Amino acid sequence: MKEILASFIFFTRLPLGRVCNVPADSFRQVVAYWPLSGLLTGGLMTAVYLLAVSLHFHALIAVLMAFISRLLLTGALHEDGLTDFIDGFGGGHTREQALAIMKDSHTGSYGVLGLVLYVMLWTGSVFLLTQQSGGSGYVIFFICDSWSKWCASQTVNLLPYARREEDSKIKKTYKRMSPLRFCAGLVSGILPVACCLLFGRLSVPAVIIAGGAVAPVITMLLLAGYMKRRIRGYTGDCCGAVFLLCELSYLLTLTCLWRFT
Repeated sequence: MKEILASFIFFTRLPLGRVCNVPADSFRQVVAYWPLSGLLTGGLMTAVYLLAVSLHFHALIAVLMAFISRLLLTGALHEDGLTDFIDGFGGGHTREQALAIMKDSHTGSYGVLGLVLYVMLWTGSVFLLTQQSGGSGYVIFFICDSWSKWCASQTVNLLPYARREEDSKIKKTYKRMSPLRFCAGLVSGILPVACCLLFGRLSVPAVIIAGGAVAPVITMLLLAGYMKRRIRGYTGDCCGAVFLLCELSYLLTLTCLWRFT
């Protein structure tokens, strides 16, 4: 339970740390329970989107409001990782340069442009999905968030940490998952997908949702291979970037599949 609390403290801005005493070593296992925070952020986005639609906001505005709600809940933690990742891998020609740029608190032009393009693609694809799905598109907030976080969490199982522990931003490195923690994360990540397939009233075949879930897995494996080649491991920024890119790949895949169904 302390590791789960540590995960919510780390990945959200909920003030749980003020009322719960969590040992520092528990934060080494937060990535294993990352998909659990996806249930919270995905649920928040769904609630905000449905509330905005019920108040007769335009669907595009509702999507933006949902996106902003996740930014506020997470403190833009993952987006910060994405900008550092793009800056580091885009501007660094050597392993040492890439790691140094990612650790720098300043954001370069690569990171800014990458973040702008990401937000545009995310917003556009979600908006199209809500329009194509006959009103049931809000379920993608649950599906894509948790599942993509589970896919991204496997980075720590596939790669070593690229820096020395004392050089990391949080002064700790994530531990590889035990079989029990692996299964707990997998259940959390796949639960929204399973619930939507079993109980959801969607206007698209279940095979489309299940088939689209392969895209984040492929994206994670490709990015893991790229990181291994460039910096011989991962960093915390890399984990955040992998999550957002996995989620985006799922959204874009669903957009294409739903459009031609």
